[in-house]
Amino acid sequence: MIQMEQKLSLKIKKLDNFASLPQYKTQGASAMDLVAAIDEDVIIPPGEIRLIPTGIAIELPKNTEAQVRSRSGLAIKQGIAVVNGIGTIDEDYRGEICVGLINHSKKDFRIQRGDRIAQMAIMEVLKPQIVIQEELSCTKRDKGGFGSTGV
Repeated sequence: MIQMEQKLSLKIKKLDNFASLPQYKTQGASAMDLVAAIDEDVIIPPGEIRLIPTGIAIELPKNTEAQVRSRSGLAIKQGIAVVNGIGTIDEDYRGEICVGLINHSKKDFRIQRGDRIAQMAIMEVLKPQIVIQEELSCTKRDKGGFGSTGV
């Protein structure tokens, strides 16, 4: 488990000389903003998906992952979201971080170089040993699935 006092380092390689480094915008922010590193504006029409490069690659600390998430302001105000909900960057990936964005709105959305397009949080990863069981313990919910606990 990661100790709170332990300083973690996120190594970043700029693949584009003018790429912006991810930044925490406030002292209490849990995720850092990822910025578009594009040469020309990108238009995302309604219902369409575009892959937006950030111009950076990262080296994560051991036993961590980077989670790429939608920026709440873009999602709520513009209908722009990370296409797969939360994207996972594995600790052994060294390629460019790109963000798949989808336009859920009814109008075109323009992305320009330097726009904050998503956020990235570094999370600890647990890797449990897999144990095959004939039976699992019973709970009050048991096999109740979608909607079984009410609205």
